[in-house]
Amino acid sequence: MTRDNNSAGSEVAEQTLFSALLTPHRSLTKAGFIVLMTIITVGSFVAGMVFLMMGAWPVFLFFGLDVFIVYWAFRVNFLRARATEEISITHFELRVRRTSHRGHIVEWVLNPLWVHLDQKIHEEYGIERLYLVSRGRRISIASFLGPDEKSSFVKAFSTALQIAKRGPIYNPIT
Repeated sequence: MTRDNNSAGSEVAEQTLFSALLTPHRSLTKAGFIVLMTIITVGSFVAGMVFLMMGAWPVFLFFGLDVFIVYWAFRVNFLRARATEEISITHFELRVRRTSHRGHIVEWVLNPLWVHLDQKIHEEYGIERLYLVSRGRRISIASFLGPDEKSSFVKAFSTALQIAKRGPIYNPIT
């Protein structure tokens, strides 16, 4: 079976050089959340009962309100964790797709030849911000990552971007 040279060239050109799915870090798992809420609820109930027995019944209500506020704060935190950022590079395009925690999608498609990575670096903490700059546009990326993770990301991303700028290598013999 013979392959068409144009299809072989397009396969090389569409090869993904870099792909990353970035999500916000959350240190508390769902199981940890259930354990924490159980401890807070039981502790608040016991302390509230002590105050209720002493005749200070409004304190019992405030303990219940505290449990509700802690639950609500964690719920908001878990909802915000749904946000994602997908970054991919092929030889002909750099694609950034950002999905908010509410499901709103914003997507940028850039030519890798015109893109450079700009970094805002703090002397003590390392990389604070990363930006893709192309034809006057500046797009903030990788805001979910910490300084060490951003440093690792920059190395992998820059390598893939340089490969994309060199262009596809087409070898008709193989």
